[in-house]
Amino acid sequence: MKFKCPRGMRDFYPPEMAIRNWIADRWRRVSLRHAFEEYDGPIFESLDLYRVKSGGAIVSELFHFTDRGNREFAIRPEMTPTLARMVADQAQSLKKPIKWFSIPRLCRAERPQRGRLREFFQWNVDVLGEDGVLADAECVFVAIDFFREVGLTSDHMVFKINSRALLASILENAQIPSDRFDAVYAVLDRRDKMDDAAFDKIVADLGVEPAQHDLLIGLGKAKGTDGLEHIRKLLQGHDQGLKHLGELEQLFTLLRTMGVGEFCTFDMGVVRGLAYYTGPVFEAFGKGGLKRAIGGGGRYDRLLSDVGGPPMSGTGFATS
Repeated sequence: MKFKCPRGMRDFYPPEMAIRNWIADRWRRVSLRHAFEEYDGPIFESLDLYRVKSGGAIVSELFHFTDRGNREFAIRPEMTPTLARMVADQAQSLKKPIKWFSIPRLCRAERPQRGRLREFFQWNVDVLGEDGVLADAECVFVAIDFFREVGLTSDHMVFKINSRALLASILENAQIPSDRFDAVYAVLDRRDKMDDAAFDKIVADLGVEPAQHDLLIGLGKAKGTDGLEHIRKLLQGHDQGLKHLGELEQLFTLLRTMGVGEFCTFDMGVVRGLAYYTGPVFEAFGKGGLKRAIGGGGRYDRLLSDVGGPPMSGTGFATS
């Protein structure tokens, strides 16, 4: 009988292993250069850790099993829940801000497709215990520093940045019920994958009022400097929304000061699918022949308390 590598997995013969090590060496080099410390955790975690983070529906997306003691576990699909659990366990003794990175092996039980396999390696960079947008700017800057390390420029990739808190304020101001937010987020997150007519139809399928429909169509087009001005007009007289807009604009100012402004742009269509994001969210996209997401992250200010730790802000970025 002849055996093959499992579907969605990869063999690493010496030439492929050399490339993998070359990339991992640069992930580690950039992380250490910016004073991040390396950590790691177990290859599987309690299944409840992912249920707490993402709800019961997440189970179908995981490789999970029950051990001989009838305990439920899942092979880790991402690193942030493990990070949150570890920090929560020793939160009082860790010096703040906590700047950690990891290069884990991860698995997801999903249909393999271009650029997204069932097993993959990922570089994670996180800052915890720093409430201001400086931490978000640092994560974005470190990610861009890696891309520059391997020879990419703003001609090759772009960082699209948005804020979940800002978007929530806009939806609240438009009197869209909070139980519809997740559906709106999912629609906006798919905006770049469809033409105007398809986007208009999927927004109409949400069953919102005509004025709310027009608002969402406008949000799907809100990009760059003009997009920020459009958002400012929408939020006139809405103090909480303008506060979140000011924080996002401060983030862009910091990134320009750090010398990476040409890599970064505002895009209301970047929402990120994970439910635990609470503030700025960002995705790196390739241009030209690499026209797809090549990394992403955002702020998660409630995750530590959700896994039993003290209230502590966090923000991070990952690429694979």
